Amino acid sequence: MSTYSHEQAVTTEAVASVRRTRRRIGILALLAVGTMINYLDRTVLGIAAPELTQELGINAAIMGIVFSAFAWTYALAQIPGGLFLDRFGNKITYFLSLTLWSLFTLFHGMAVGIKSLLLCRFGLGVSEAPCFPVNSRVVSAWFPQQERAKATAVYTVGEYLGLACFSPLLFWIMGSFGWRALFISVGVVGIIFAIVWWRCYREPQEDKHLSKQERDYIAAGGGIEAAAQTTQFSWPLVRQLLSKRQIVGASIGQFAGNTVLVFFLTWFPTWLATERHMPWLKVGLFAILPFLAAAGGVMFGGWVSDKLLKATGSANLGRKLPIIVGLLMASCIISANWLHSDTAVILVMSFAFFGQGMVGLGWTLISDMAPAGLGGLTAGLFNFCANLAGILTPLVIGFIVAAFGNFFYALIYIGGAALLGVVAYVFILGDVKRLELTEQQR
Repeated sequence: MSTYSHEQAVTTEAVASVRRTRRRIGILALLAVGTMINYLDRTVLGIAAPELTQELGINAAIMGIVFSAFAWTYALAQIPGGLFLDRFGNKITYFLSLTLWSLFTLFHGMAVGIKSLLLCRFGLGVSEAPCFPVNSRVVSAWFPQQERAKATAVYTVGEYLGLACFSPLLFWIMGSFGWRALFISVGVVGIIFAIVWWRCYREPQEDKHLSKQERDYIAAGGGIEAAAQTTQFSWPLVRQLLSKRQIVGASIGQFAGNTVLVFFLTWFPTWLATERHMPWLKVGLFAILPFLAAAGGVMFGGWVSDKLLKATGSANLGRKLPIIVGLLMASCIISANWLHSDTAVILVMSFAFFGQGMVGLGWTLISDMAPAGLGGLTAGLFNFCANLAGILTPLVIGFIVAAFGNFFYALIYIGGAALLGVVAYVFILGDVKRLELTEQQR
């Protein structure tokens, strides 16, 4: 069983008692803002969908393909993106990724038909692929193990807070200026932030503003050194990583959580408008609540995970239990099929999305388990498997709605996927520990 050792706790607490800078908090703020922009760019299509489909003449099944198209190239680019990250590092990789995905977002506003829209989605998927591997690698380098779950929660919450906080503004922009203005506005914001990232980000071993005390504190918890190590890519490395039950179990669990997430990011506003027959303004207001709940789930999951790790010394309990509970909560989305009150529906959706937010802790697992020098490749493999949900979920829901005329079986599919994640964490994942490959495996 993996444990957070007593000796390591004593060391980090002793170093923590020394006055030190808080430079890592500034780095975490950069990740949080970048992640917020990342999810605004990929999900603004869900807000634009009702107007966009009318103008371009797109039906539910075709819109499912458009929603899914992003994930096709996003998933396929995970391994190349991870290799690029391990080769060129966090700063260059994230700057190029952020700049390109912002440009493709802006180009959405110029789409004239299904072909141009699909090209924009494909480009967005490729360019966003390195984002979360960079996040995971930065957290592993800048934070000691006992702080990684909270750090992961802080940047992950940007996935949800962006839409929760800015949805009213986005709906206003669409109502006042049209759906094309949505994409152009968000794209411009991303390009500006790319410049901020380039000017502000440094690796811990290169940052002149990082004090010796904070550097020692991070290093005592297993940070800094991991980022400095690199390993040359080979396909046997990929096979060996995929042979590890920890990678397989975590990937299936993240696939399950992403299935729930993708529903909320794509079809949820349409479900409220068509299945629940809510006026569009009410959709905008009601859609905020589940995203706020999910943000709370992210923060709660990170907080309770680090608390459990510190109190029990067990990474298995501290990392796996919050995710399992979150997936069980997410599976309750099925019950919305039998509810008549809009208020009750939103409460159930908020409860389920709170649980899904806790599943974001899976990125902390990868930070804890990735072999030294393979953080980018491991995260890329993990994100590839997890984001197969981004391909399947919009398509499955689109075809279900087209075939049956409602979302009844779609919600059953989503809840069932969450239960599959529980099975993966309980029976497949095994011990949470830093994986090691033999020289022959490397």
